[in-house]
Amino acid sequence: MAPPNQFCFVSVMFLSILSVSSLPTSALTPKANVSFFVPSSQLLENLCNGKAVQNRRFCLKEPSTPEVITVMDTTQLGTLIMKLGAVNAKATLNVYNEIIKKPGSPQALKVLNCCDESYKYAILSFEMVSSELVEDPQIANYDVAVIGPEIGNCEKELINAKVQAPQLLAGNQFMKYYVSMGYEITSTLELENPNDIRQKIKGICIDNNV
Repeated sequence: MAPPNQFCFVSVMFLSILSVSSLPTSALTPKANVSFFVPSSQLLENLCNGKAVQNRRFCLKEPSTPEVITVMDTTQLGTLIMKLGAVNAKATLNVYNEIIKKPGSPQALKVLNCCDESYKYAILSFEMVSSELVEDPQIANYDVAVIGPEIGNCEKELINAKVQAPQLLAGNQFMKYYVSMGYEITSTLELENPNDIRQKIKGICIDNNV
């Protein structure tokens, strides 16, 4: 049986070769930290040109806050955009709460309460993703993706219950845009950090004194 040290070394080398072989040729070219070479406006434009982004115009315009304009790397950009998604969700949640207070049919009230819960879930998810981006983009990618079905189901139920509230439908649409932006940026970060799995293997080896 191979010594523990040798096993760890072989594991790390195997994963290194596997991760490199799975990347496109362009990804194999050494590149400097984007913080020094990519202006923040270009970072946002790169994001908005991504395949997952549902509305490029919204992507370029809506997050253009002073904080976003001055970001230095992709992780910072993603963190700020996910925080904006949470703010947007809170604003729409307030609208839901105001409409729930008004008289309406039992069916409409049931749907509104379900959507209320969906938005509370979305807010927590956006806030989680904004902190997960640094530690684990893969988990962040999953957590932002699962917001979409929640909001999509809410929108469908509103239409079926014939709830006449254009501001809610608009809020749902904005949420979809933020989800697509979050999915795009977390996917980008996964590709930018192919060494993460090797670092985790090394960490396991160190923790076990191997």
